[in-house]
Amino acid sequence: MAENGARKIRLGMVGGGKGAFIGYVHRVASRIDGDYDLVAGALSSRPEVARESGKNLGLAEDRIYTSYEEMARAEAAREDGIEAVSIVTPNHMHFGPAKAFLEAGINVICDKPITATLEDARKLLEIQPKNGAKFLLTHNYTGYPLVRQAREMVASGALGTIRVVQVEYPQDWLTEPVEQSGNAPGAEWRTDPARSGAGGAIGDIGTHAYNLARFVTGLKTEAVAADLTAFVPGRKLDDNVHIMLRFEGGARGMLWASQVAPGNENGLQLRVYGDKGGLEWRQDNPNYMWFTEFGKPKQLLTRGGSISVPPAASMNIRIPSGHPEGYLEAFATLYSQFASVIRGDGAEYEALLPSMADGVEGMQFITASVQSSNNESRWTRLSEV
Repeated sequence: MAENGARKIRLGMVGGGKGAFIGYVHRVASRIDGDYDLVAGALSSRPEVARESGKNLGLAEDRIYTSYEEMARAEAAREDGIEAVSIVTPNHMHFGPAKAFLEAGINVICDKPITATLEDARKLLEIQPKNGAKFLLTHNYTGYPLVRQAREMVASGALGTIRVVQVEYPQDWLTEPVEQSGNAPGAEWRTDPARSGAGGAIGDIGTHAYNLARFVTGLKTEAVAADLTAFVPGRKLDDNVHIMLRFEGGARGMLWASQVAPGNENGLQLRVYGDKGGLEWRQDNPNYMWFTEFGKPKQLLTRGGSISVPPAASMNIRIPSGHPEGYLEAFATLYSQFASVIRGDGAEYEALLPSMADGVEGMQFITASVQSSNNESRWTRLSEV
């Protein structure tokens, strides 16, 4: 049984084999609240790695697969088959597995971005999942309690009419051409258009920044004016992104994402300003958020602290205030709440969980930004891509 006494969900995984960072993160997140049992996997496209990885994770030999197609067919036919699958492969290998498992009636948990191309994202949206299978896109930053609280505060009017949105996500790990070393597979596929798609930094981390801004503010994007740059010689995809955003209703935004900014490890930051007040939140210190009502002193809001916390923000706060919760717990919140959705008792969570529609919009954002940058940064409407 899960920590809350509910039935555990039988989980499978595609990708995430030996040495894969994000697969490990997903496995830990699935275990934190005890909602899932990992029972099957097609953990690598290389058969020997798939088998070794499955054995290392303690999977039964007959549930270690060497292809996702085989896994979808076999698990759908079993009485004790998986109920959900985590897809943690490079971008170009999201569409095929997602389609196969949804059509097999198996719920899908997919790492972002949803696919490598907007065309594939739209094809995925047209699928009629068997048995009402559900889809979750793991934009995990939406799982932080104070991000949920920021969303509630914006929706309640605490900031007034939103005017300005500033979001940034700088890193420095691609400052040098590490993808050319031959021993950095994560860098290799992220800088390869055939596997990553048309976006580099914009697809890898820019989509996280964009999704965070949209999740908190609820503002719908009209158009983007983008400047995508590959600073490292020989790099085929962008490693630095500057984008101006126009939102419906008149609000304006700016997004910066970079993987060549020395001194930045994972500097996701959001600032939202309305005509009554402003919010500031940083992912590297996620248990604290500044709220300022215009003309009044700044207030420091804390996760689970004495400031009144709305219901959505208090969901899945696991430990008392003053003890830090972070990245893995935010991931786990998505996993736990999706488990409730799968069981049929999580209707209140559905609006908070990143959906297939969010994934399609993320691909529209990437596509429009690439088009804008290729067209001298001219304003490009998302509705026109």
